[in-house]
Amino acid sequence: MAQCVQSVQEFIQDSFVPLVAALCSEEAERLTRRNNLSFAELVRPFCRLTSEVHMRDPNNQLHIIKNLKIAVNNIITHPPQPGAIRKLLHDVVSVSQPAEGLVANVITAGDYDLNISATTPWFESYRECFLQSMPASDHEFLNHYVACMLVVSSSEPDPVEQFLKLSQEQHRIQHSSEYSYPKWFIPNTLKYYVLLHDVSTGEEQRADSIYEEMKQRYGTQGCYLLKINSRVSNRGADEQIPDPWSQYLQKNTIQNQDSYEDYTVSNKNTDHLISDGTDSEIKDGLSNNFKTHPLQLDHPSGSLDSTDYMKASTSLQDSKKSNSGTPHGACLTLTDHDRIRQFIQEFTFRGLLPHIEKTIRQLNDQLISRKGLSRSLFSATKKWFSGSKVPEKSINELKNTSGLLYPPEAPELQIRKMADLCFLVQHYELAYSCYHTAKKDFLNDQAMLYAAGALEMAAVSAFLQPGAPRPYPAHYMETAIQTYRDICKNMVLAERCVLLSAEILKSQSKYSEAAALLIRLTSEDSDLRSALLLEQAAHCFINMKSPMVRKFAFHMILAGHRFSKAGQKKHALRCYCQAMQVYKGKGWSLAEDHINFTIGRQSFTLRQMDNAVSAFRHILINDSKQPPAQQGAFLREYLYVYKNATQLSPDGPLPQLPLPYINSSATRVFFGHDRRPAEGEKQAATHISLDQEYDSESSQQWKELEEQVVSVINKGTVPSNFQPTQFCLNRYSDNSKFPLAVVEEPITVEVSFRNPLKVPLLLTDLSLLWKFQPKDFSAKHDGETKEQGMCDEDMVGTEAIAEFLINSEETKVARLKLFPHQTGELHILGVVYNLGSVQGAVSLDGIDPSIGLQPGKFVSNGLSVRGRQDLEIQGPRLNNTKEEKTSIKYGPDRRLDPIITEEMPLLEVFFINFPTGLLCGEIKKAYVEFVNVSKCPLTALKVVSKHPEFFTFGGNTAVLTPLSPSASENCSAYKTVVTDPTSVRTALLSSASSADFGVGTGGSPEVIQVPLPDAVLLPGASVQLPMWLRGPDEEGVHEINFLFYYESIKKHSKMCHRVLRHTAVICTSRSLHVRATVCRSNALGDEEGRGDNMLLFVDVENINTSETGVKEFHIVQVSSNSKHWKLQKSVNISGDKDTKLASRERAKLCFKAVRCKNSEENYTFADIVFGNEQIISSTSPCADFFFQSLSSEFKRTHVQSHTHASQRVVKQSLDETVRLIQRCSEVDLNIVVLWKAYVVEDSKQLILEGQHHVALNTVGKEAFSFPQKQELPETVLLKFFRPENTPVPTRPTPEQLSNLIKTSLHYPESFNHSFHQKSLCLVPVTLLLSNCSQAVVDVMIDLRHKPTSSEALEIHGSFTWLGQTQYKLQLKGHEVYSLQLKACFVHTGVYNLGTPRVFAKLVDQVTLFETSQQNSMPALIIINNI
Repeated sequence: MAQCVQSVQEFIQDSFVPLVAALCSEEAERLTRRNNLSFAELVRPFCRLTSEVHMRDPNNQLHIIKNLKIAVNNIITHPPQPGAIRKLLHDVVSVSQPAEGLVANVITAGDYDLNISATTPWFESYRECFLQSMPASDHEFLNHYVACMLVVSSSEPDPVEQFLKLSQEQHRIQHSSEYSYPKWFIPNTLKYYVLLHDVSTGEEQRADSIYEEMKQRYGTQGCYLLKINSRVSNRGADEQIPDPWSQYLQKNTIQNQDSYEDYTVSNKNTDHLISDGTDSEIKDGLSNNFKTHPLQLDHPSGSLDSTDYMKASTSLQDSKKSNSGTPHGACLTLTDHDRIRQFIQEFTFRGLLPHIEKTIRQLNDQLISRKGLSRSLFSATKKWFSGSKVPEKSINELKNTSGLLYPPEAPELQIRKMADLCFLVQHYELAYSCYHTAKKDFLNDQAMLYAAGALEMAAVSAFLQPGAPRPYPAHYMETAIQTYRDICKNMVLAERCVLLSAEILKSQSKYSEAAALLIRLTSEDSDLRSALLLEQAAHCFINMKSPMVRKFAFHMILAGHRFSKAGQKKHALRCYCQAMQVYKGKGWSLAEDHINFTIGRQSFTLRQMDNAVSAFRHILINDSKQPPAQQGAFLREYLYVYKNATQLSPDGPLPQLPLPYINSSATRVFFGHDRRPAEGEKQAATHISLDQEYDSESSQQWKELEEQVVSVINKGTVPSNFQPTQFCLNRYSDNSKFPLAVVEEPITVEVSFRNPLKVPLLLTDLSLLWKFQPKDFSAKHDGETKEQGMCDEDMVGTEAIAEFLINSEETKVARLKLFPHQTGELHILGVVYNLGSVQGAVSLDGIDPSIGLQPGKFVSNGLSVRGRQDLEIQGPRLNNTKEEKTSIKYGPDRRLDPIITEEMPLLEVFFINFPTGLLCGEIKKAYVEFVNVSKCPLTALKVVSKHPEFFTFGGNTAVLTPLSPSASENCSAYKTVVTDPTSVRTALLSSASSADFGVGTGGSPEVIQVPLPDAVLLPGASVQLPMWLRGPDEEGVHEINFLFYYESIKKHSKMCHRVLRHTAVICTSRSLHVRATVCRSNALGDEEGRGDNMLLFVDVENINTSETGVKEFHIVQVSSNSKHWKLQKSVNISGDKDTKLASRERAKLCFKAVRCKNSEENYTFADIVFGNEQIISSTSPCADFFFQSLSSEFKRTHVQSHTHASQRVVKQSLDETVRLIQRCSEVDLNIVVLWKAYVVEDSKQLILEGQHHVALNTVGKEAFSFPQKQELPETVLLKFFRPENTPVPTRPTPEQLSNLIKTSLHYPESFNHSFHQKSLCLVPVTLLLSNCSQAVVDVMIDLRHKPTSSEALEIHGSFTWLGQTQYKLQLKGHEVYSLQLKACFVHTGVYNLGTPRVFAKLVDQVTLFETSQQNSMPALIIINNI
């Protein structure tokens, strides 16, 4: 049980007090009424004695009575009706509510922290009122009147005569048979005569004289003069007199009411539905939501408490209001208060207690005399005393009829009477002894009602005995309760027993037994009693040593249910709310739903709309396990409650709706128009749309491309305020800055809704909620902030979705648009919509009703509420600084706060005849159409791509071929010239500057200027430009990103440029593979006498697979382009003019290359034609793709060389040496192999064109048309190593040295000599030395070298050089020197002349390097004898 203000001893003592009747004359009543009080009410606050009282028990022992209280009541001659008592108890409980500022008691049990009201004042008020309003009964005397006060005013003409009349009236009431009520303790009731004197109006002398006469007549112990009303009623406002009556008058007891209506008890079904006069249609829809629930609210209770109390004519609430407004004791001073207090003390000391003491002695004497008699004699006396008793009955019959009925003079009743008197004056020991004796007699007689009463009071007396000589006999109470309830069928007495026993058990911390006792008395006959007892049982469970939290909650729910049936809505709501603390968040979803549903209904009935809405909201937002039908009912009820709540404050802010769920972080914002679909041959730029998934890698690539083009525009640096363009913002994008949107361009917000229910939801009139602050970014002043309203369509247009259906448990996205018409700051706050449900959405046959529901094909049930949901997006967690890592901080997410900037141009790009599949290296001509769809001209159009080698718009020298795509369908993409078929395969020369093709100008090769006419595209204008494409060298699927960059002619402060994205997907298949090597020609002199020429070997293989339908490839031309070298002629010995390659065939070509004359920056192009048409390789598109491949090749090698640059730690001079020597072996020659492929497609032959590039950098090193893939071994052991700086070689490699000086021996292949004539044969030999480097080289030739291996001697024999054995020469850059030598042979044979050793060093270097360049082929000479 909950804590009480009083201790259990005080509670029991105050529950059983001596009762004193008050009988007043009309004049006396009039005097007290001047204070708005009756006489009984006047004295009530002073009825507790402030001092101890002494009396003597029958053994003449002194007995002390402490804190005695008496009760003075007006005489009421008819017992109160049960209906009136119920009404009174109902009102007492209803009025007593928890105090507003009451601090709840926090109980921690396990993992529960519960806020529980520590006290239950409504229960104490009920208990007090219940005990006071118990009607007097014949089997006990505790609430029988012990004495009667006769009150007469001193102002009456003959007060003594009036006393006589009142005395006769009291005698008539007590002894006449016409009055059975009230009950009196003993026939000789104490009469106490009170003369009431009004000090303010009466004569004091007359009052004193009358009092003297009374003392003579009634004795000084039996009368009293009470002086009141010392003050006139209109006292000063500043005078504060305490009002001790108000607290008693609020507890409006049964004795103070003169008459009661007997309320008719109806068993009709009290409708506890939430509607107060709502239409029946709604009622029918809502009343049977819990059809089978055990705690169904709308259950016809059939109990006495189901009366409609709203029709009661009087209520305690009203009396409380009237009492609180009326002053009491207005004519009384503090002296009068003391006089009344003195009067009660005098009455008790001199009248009441001596009377009780005398009565106890008399009854005790009877008891002793009874004990002294023998058993047989006593039983005879008993028969004589009792007169005619009820005839003997069997035990069962006795039990059924509650046993015997004793006459008033029966000795058993005299014992009980003595026990009750002793109990009232706190003589508990004697009382217990008498109760115990009486109990035995009653049980012997099977007088069960009397026995139960004796047992009850014996148990209480035993508990209250000072010093606790014996334990509390709980079994007495058990028997008493059982007897009252089951045998006597008297629930009122059983309830009193339970209230007393439970309080006693609680004081002994026996909470479990107390709870069991309280629960046992709950029954269907009184909902109010059951509710209060269940609530107290719940408090017992929570107050145990180990709190039983779930039992507390369960019994609170039961109590709430019974409160609800009893019409106590506030208490019902409070119980459910307290129980909710236990069930909340523990996964008991069905219990939570029931509690929330009940809380919602009760709150609605009490007009607590916010609580009702909150409770229903919880039912809907938790993952409900209810069946669809029940969820539909919950939803309809929620909508109904919400509608009522919003009607109360129609002008208030829009309420927050709980459904559907919004996944705020999944919100995506898209800036710009939806992209136009492709039309026929036109293919629109893919750009970006909300249908594309976010790819972080791709997003990073676009960002890099944009940074690249911006840095080119800004001369190599990216501005500090650069903000990458983001068209679509989502949870992965960088949302830390305010996004930029353009005025008059739509902003699309994609909101992700989820319906957690099993019934469909219908959202109507769905639109975005926004706030807008107009700002002119070109001016300084700002506009005022505007919230969304009907008049603001001229600022921001809002698109609404008329109907948006979300099926059961579906996640669905809505795309909502805004159209900003002014510049400024826009804040998207959330969404606003009408929430409703779909008619007939609940199916009974188990089929999901939402299947097949199509938008526009469903009917709303007419119940919908308008509300909003905010889009609150939490930014990313910050994790940069130490402080951010150690605490939880989140950055901003500004995707919903765009800045609307000034008008900007808007570009659309279309691709015409754009291929999806190409052969590797294939050249195709397509067209690009640029359209300006805005009202601003655009300029500075550029395109940037990571793959610039894939496409070209043509160089400056390009002759624009016809702009119509159809005209060029069968034409070649190249610029061709018909050649003379008879001409030998010699090179046709042309030249071009790399600057013409955008290479080598210092800009980034990836950023390409789009050649717009006049460099401007006017509003609404469109232009078509040719675009040549070349299939990437690697086979497979290629995604090629194009980023089109453009600017407005006007410079804007916020947005400097715009971009458009396009991703082309090209599938390439294998075509040709080209390998080439270059080596120095052994012939040092060419036709023109220059020393430099080389041989170029080109190996072309058809690696195409036959699936592509390619019949054969024709190599139509091989071109070279270089600043230093050119192809001179073809040295193929093949008679076939055209080189055809079928599948897997390989062709080998050989060309002679010579050094160019010109040393300018221009590249020399040399074309060797194999067909009838020369492709001019120095024009678009051949040269474009060559230069692009050159720059990408340069970039690749540049990156590699950069990685080594950091490791250069060698001396500068040595480094230069190595560099000069290395340069000897370098060659700068690029080969372009142009081909045609014949393809059969749909029985039609097509001719495809293409070109492959090979860049030759080093003499003797093989180069390929595209880098070879290195085959990785399948499994490799894991090796751990420390990376070391690889030192740059301080010595050149032998290969590099062999190329520093090139040697060549000129001699006759065979020499005839007559050894008979001359024994020595001398042969002149010329040694040609060519300096391949640009530096001056010191050369030393040593002729003393002899072959060391015996094998060489055997094969080639030995000979001797004549003349100098060593020569020292100095060769200038690229100088060719001829040295005349003589070889001496002594006999015939074959000899190898390649024995001279050549050493070289740069002039300024000390170290001599041996060139060690013996040619791999020996210089053989045959010496013949003639």
